[in-house]
Amino acid sequence: MKQNPKLQTASNSPPAYQGGVTIKSSEELEAMRRAGAVVAETIAILKEAMKPGITTGQLDRIANREIRRRGGSPTFKGYRGFPGSICASVNEEIVHGIPGDRVLQEGDLLKVDVGATVDGFIGDSAVTVGIGRISEEAERLIETTRQSLEDGIRAAKDGARTGDIGDAVERCATAQGFSVVREYVGHGVGRFLHEDPQAPNYGPPGRGARLRKGMTLAIEPMVNVGGWKTRLLADQWTVVTADGSLSAHFEHTIAITGGDAEVLTRI
Repeated sequence: MKQNPKLQTASNSPPAYQGGVTIKSSEELEAMRRAGAVVAETIAILKEAMKPGITTGQLDRIANREIRRRGGSPTFKGYRGFPGSICASVNEEIVHGIPGDRVLQEGDLLKVDVGATVDGFIGDSAVTVGIGRISEEAERLIETTRQSLEDGIRAAKDGARTGDIGDAVERCATAQGFSVVREYVGHGVGRFLHEDPQAPNYGPPGRGARLRKGMTLAIEPMVNVGGWKTRLLADQWTVVTADGSLSAHFEHTIAITGGDAEVLTRI
C-alpha cells in the first residue's frame, strides 16, 4: 500500500506512520523475513485463484484466511479505515482498489497488494496479473513494470540514494514508452506500514535520502500506458489513471545490506 498524504489516520486503525529513518537489528530483520514469507506465500495462492469469474471479494477472503493461517494479520484491514485485507485494482485502477463484488473478466489486468504483520513487523508486496488472455500491450506493460522493480532493487545499495532507485525504475519504464506515477511513492516499512524515507519511482539520481545497511524499504513501481497523472475516485481510496489508460504495479519489501539488497517478500 502506497503512502498517500491525503488520507487521515482513524483513531482505531493499526500503526500508520513513523517519522525518521529506522535501522533494523538482526532480530527485527528476521521478523520481517517471517512477515515477508507470509506475504509471498499468500500472493502465490492468490495467483492460482485469479481466473475469469472470480470476484475481488473472494480473493480478499482467500488472502485473509491464508495470512491468518500462517500466524499473521492483514496489515491493511482497518488501516486508516480501509475495509479490505488486500487492495485489488483492475485495469485503469492503479492502487488502493477496494475488494468487493466485481467479477474479473477475460482480458482484465488485476493488481493485488498484500500486507501481513507478523510479530509486530510488516511485509508488503504487490503483483499484476493478466486474467486469461490479455493484449500484447498489457503483456508488455506487465513485463516492463516487473523489470523496472528489479532494476530499482539492483540500485538499492548501501551508500546510494533513493533517487538512484527512482531513476532506475523510470529509465526502464520510459524506454518502453510508458510513464511512472509521480503522485504516489514507495516508502520505508517495518513496525509501521509507512516509515521514512519516501522512495519515488523517478529521479534524478544522486538525490534523496542516503541508503544505509539495515534500512528496509517497499519499492513499488506504478507504470501507466498513458500519462502519469492520477485521480481519486469517490470512495476516497481507489486511485485511477487520469486518462483512463492501463496501469501495472509491482512491489517488494527489501533490506539494505553490505552488498545487493535482500528481497524479503520473494519465495
